[in-house]
Amino acid sequence: MSDDFMLDTDDLQRRMDGAMANLKTEFASLRTGRASGSMLEPVMVDAYGSMTPINQVGTVNVPEPRMVTINVWDKGLVQKVEKAIRESGLGINPQLNGTIIMLPIPELNEERRRELTKVAAQYTESARVSVRNVRRDGMDQIKKAKNDGLSEDDQKFWEAEVQELTDAAIKAVDAALEVKQEEIMQV
Repeated sequence: MSDDFMLDTDDLQRRMDGAMANLKTEFASLRTGRASGSMLEPVMVDAYGSMTPINQVGTVNVPEPRMVTINVWDKGLVQKVEKAIRESGLGINPQLNGTIIMLPIPELNEERRRELTKVAAQYTESARVSVRNVRRDGMDQIKKAKNDGLSEDDQKFWEAEVQELTDAAIKAVDAALEVKQEEIMQV
């Protein structure tokens, strides 16, 4: 049995990459001082009887560094889109101009910037936990194989492989946090 053991490192890598992708999605929803269309991704609109993402009811544009516009395709949905943005907790006050909703992005004060960096750190810690869970799964597979006759040398080799994947993923997560914190604190 020992010669047959092959740890699926590609699967572990894919799962760790998934944790990183999820972190980037969460970071995109954090509002910095600059306008970004991705900040509206978590906002859902009650359209046609179901909850729909904003980008499926209108065109989201960023014409200026401190302005996001949404050109709503159906005039009947303009009020619902405006209401969804007001209730989203983004802290943005929408302004109507026909079927176009303008979202001026206000400056962030120092206190709010510090709060956002703490939220980013929480998102990062969740990503680290996800990566560690993947590592634990890989190590469990190796332990199970050892009990089934895997040699100690092979066990050490596979454990080093898993640890190497984990270290690279954690390093990428930490680097993403650093970049996001700089972006948030930038005035």
